[in-house]
Amino acid sequence: MFDVAYARGQYTSLSDGWTYLNAHIQAQIPERVGSAVSTAFRTSALVDVRSPATGSHANSSELHQTIGESHLAAARSAIADLVGASPDRVVLGPNKQILIQSLVTALQPRLRRTTQIVLNRIDPESTTAPFMQSEASAVWAEPDLGTGELPAWQYDEVVNGSTRLVVVPAAHSLIGTVIDVAAISEIVRAKSRAWMFVDASALAPYRAISIDEWGADIVAVEFAPMGGPQMAALVFRDTSMFPLLKAVNVEADSGKAGKLELGALSTGLAGGLTSLVEHYAGFATTGGTRASRLQQSMAEVDRYCRQLTRHLINSLVGLPTVHVLGVSGEAAGKDAIYLDRVPRVTFMVPGVPAVTVQRRLLTNGLVTDLCPHDPLLEAMGAFEEGGAITIGLAAYNTMNDVDQLTRVLASLA
Repeated sequence: MFDVAYARGQYTSLSDGWTYLNAHIQAQIPERVGSAVSTAFRTSALVDVRSPATGSHANSSELHQTIGESHLAAARSAIADLVGASPDRVVLGPNKQILIQSLVTALQPRLRRTTQIVLNRIDPESTTAPFMQSEASAVWAEPDLGTGELPAWQYDEVVNGSTRLVVVPAAHSLIGTVIDVAAISEIVRAKSRAWMFVDASALAPYRAISIDEWGADIVAVEFAPMGGPQMAALVFRDTSMFPLLKAVNVEADSGKAGKLELGALSTGLAGGLTSLVEHYAGFATTGGTRASRLQQSMAEVDRYCRQLTRHLINSLVGLPTVHVLGVSGEAAGKDAIYLDRVPRVTFMVPGVPAVTVQRRLLTNGLVTDLCPHDPLLEAMGAFEEGGAITIGLAAYNTMNDVDQLTRVLASLA
């Protein structure tokens, strides 16, 4: 059973008197991660004479490399455990947007004028815009505007023999709807030779990730929403994919992940990635490899966060003055409340500007964020009447946090 008290004890920032409900933008940082980053910055330039990093992918390291290089190697190993891959398939970068831009450049040999790329109107423009710069023609998969789902069945119509890339999110970052990636992947495999690109950033803080079970070819993960440093990674299905890509870093080996890494990486920030993965693996009650502990730990996190999600949605839907996007209203239908979601919701209080709602919440110690521009929420009407508020919970949040939010919103009536 998930021990939320133990989880909260890993975050010294939670003792400052505020209730943080904005994990979708910047989750609170575990103390061990902050300490690891501080240590990594101090020691990165030193010669490393230590033994190799431990983990499922540990191997002999070269002598006399710097500790900073060891931080990068350990980070790749940790990310590989997180996604179910091997370290040599991990590409690191300062953020997801830069990695996507590098990926689009690297995909030029595949994305020619006679080919097709399938995008979707759930992903933010920061994800879709770089892919639209390619020579391939773009075809769009459409969401259900009532619930925010991305129906898998439509990929049977939009994917064909000329499709070379299909881009999907694992979950919507602002309303929490979980996408059936495996079902989409099955259709894509049956109809084309396309690669599947999956953005797992919104799902990674709550559930285990398996690149193989998804049938994905490339998985993107951003670590700030997990409580980690401002870094991101692309993980590839197989190293045999690298020789097929154009080099972004021409000095790197053409058959290795480094060909997609442009510029120097922050070894100091990378030092926090290993501690971040260890933090999530630390919720497991049994021993074993880090990869096996992650599986058990994330299963417990998943169960707890499903309870948080149900309580959050049920509480907000029970307020007559609150409209929860993707859940409330006739367009969503009566079954929308039961859809698979992670604990992220966006809501409006009709007749009350979102800025006013946010100010009232902040006055009562609740830290939230105004909903940013998003194509799905814009189509749902989130910005027609004063905007909306997005709530993003994490495993350190409690049922009492949700109750406090509900009481303050009820007072707006």
